[in-house]
Amino acid sequence: MARINTNPKLVAIFIIYFFMTSQVFTHGQQVPCLFFFGASLTDNGNNNMLNTVLKSNYPPYGIDFSAGPTGRFSNGKNTPDFIAQLLGFNNPIPPFATATGPAIVKGVNYASAGAGILDNTSRALGDRISLNRQLSNHQITISGLSSLLGPSTQVQDYLNKCLYIVEIGSNDYVNNYIQPQNYPETASLTPDQFAALLIQQYTTQLNALYNSGARKVAIYGVPPVGCIPQVRAMFPPNASGCVDYVNNYAQLFNNRLKPLVDNLNANLTGAKFTYINMHGILISILASLSTFVSGTPCCAVSSAGVCVPNQAPCINRALYVFFDNYHTTEIINSFVAARVYISVSATDAYPFDLKNLAQQ
Repeated sequence: MARINTNPKLVAIFIIYFFMTSQVFTHGQQVPCLFFFGASLTDNGNNNMLNTVLKSNYPPYGIDFSAGPTGRFSNGKNTPDFIAQLLGFNNPIPPFATATGPAIVKGVNYASAGAGILDNTSRALGDRISLNRQLSNHQITISGLSSLLGPSTQVQDYLNKCLYIVEIGSNDYVNNYIQPQNYPETASLTPDQFAALLIQQYTTQLNALYNSGARKVAIYGVPPVGCIPQVRAMFPPNASGCVDYVNNYAQLFNNRLKPLVDNLNANLTGAKFTYINMHGILISILASLSTFVSGTPCCAVSSAGVCVPNQAPCINRALYVFFDNYHTTEIINSFVAARVYISVSATDAYPFDLKNLAQQ
């Protein structure tokens, strides 16, 4: 008979997971609408009809999701699904590709696998909806809201109360800067110059989001991309198990985000931007999950790092960190969402966690 693991930390982890995956939340909807911008960790179907290798609308993706494979890069729910749940939404926020009619009143998910701050990011992998294109799509949504809610001033008042989450920047490193053979435009830049370029472009994009009516905006830092299996397969990892210099490159960008938040909040009337320290959150979570499998993905992967279609994944998915070579499993997504919503450490968010940002 197999011995049951009674590690108190693991027991606590699975209790959290149970509550996150069961619809036990009783609070009401905390904001009128919720908008997501970003890349594959946030995408829930916008890449399905694009000409790209970065798709997830086939098995084994969605093996634990009630609707099956939908375009989420995980075995089950992704982090936006849990975030929406924690904020009191009854249903996931729909992808822009299929959101129509009154559904857009609750919000839209614009995220696209491969998307970057820079338009050329992930070009070698096929089509993707860059952050600039996502902002253009948001203008289409705003036009649709005008027909549903009335005069533009009424729409702007409505949008001012909504919550906006932006998860972007990882691909600008993984599928741009660290592959100079595919992206010669940025190959000559030092790591510091590249981070400065990203911040310059990102500042313009966040100002555009503000000018479209956004006031409560959470911007995620780049997670520890040097620790994902795809990067560890590309470059020799350090003793840490990660490719440390890739993480260090991304930290040059992350370290500029808190000053950016301060600048935006000081200079834009009514702005409530906040920084979510995704690098620190994930490093902390992974450190507490030493018994989880983190070196290999749960599914068999292609050279592009996504799951091979229709091949059975691992059985014990609740003990794996990564579902494919880039993306985390549902259980990890639930832990990340819980910590983004309510900070555990003083360094998790600045100046607000998501729960407090919603209340501003």
